[in-house]
Amino acid sequence: MAVSARDDDNGLPPSEPVAGGRHRKGERKESKSSALHFLRETVIIVVSAFVLSALVRAFLIQAFYVPSASMEETLLPNDRIIAAKVTTRISGVQRGEIMVFQDPGGWLPTPEPSPTGARSALRTALTFIGLLPSDTGQDLVKRVIGIAGDRVACCDEQGRIVLNGVPLDESYVSGPTDQVRFDIVVPADSMFMMGDNRGNSRDSRYHLDVNNGGVPDASAVGRTVLTIWPFDRLSLQPIPEIFGNPAIANGAPN
Repeated sequence: MAVSARDDDNGLPPSEPVAGGRHRKGERKESKSSALHFLRETVIIVVSAFVLSALVRAFLIQAFYVPSASMEETLLPNDRIIAAKVTTRISGVQRGEIMVFQDPGGWLPTPEPSPTGARSALRTALTFIGLLPSDTGQDLVKRVIGIAGDRVACCDEQGRIVLNGVPLDESYVSGPTDQVRFDIVVPADSMFMMGDNRGNSRDSRYHLDVNNGGVPDASAVGRTVLTIWPFDRLSLQPIPEIFGNPAIANGAPN
């Protein structure tokens, strides 16, 4: 008796395994497509976040290390601070601000050659996009005492800086101020900078032979608005009230 070929397939139509195979291949293709779609979206999100971070760093705010003791006790060495670039770009430099600025020339020693290698390259990249504070060795942070046209003198009988004829009662200052005697007018487009730690700050007082000690406004990076690290020193850095005296704002007396 002849046996049908279908008996060898246990009664299943020959097309069914083929159809099942096509279904499994379709699932694999869909799974691969979903994985590629997820990977593409993840890359786009990460790259966009890095670009946005770099733009924020370049135009809005930037983190910095405090490089020295010249601003004690307001800022301590290795504090992490946030400098607002956008306020300086819009409003310019204001009296009383704690300003991060680039070395105008001769204020800092020649920096040592930057280290090389993968670790250094990674650090540079993370600093560029704003994930690490800037520590180039060419940035300083000090307080703006006078702006263009202001008359700044040291000192009155009580050892106070006199700004446009007004003695400054600077409660934030550490140490005496009268190490260097001077009476100058701040040149155009410049700012007169002093550290809060007056006994340990090589500031405008020690560069009077160049531009009356004035730092070009173009060197300003941004106003320090916040100390963010260590956490126990988290604090805002407002402009002291003394700089709001209307007599100061009227400019140098004739």
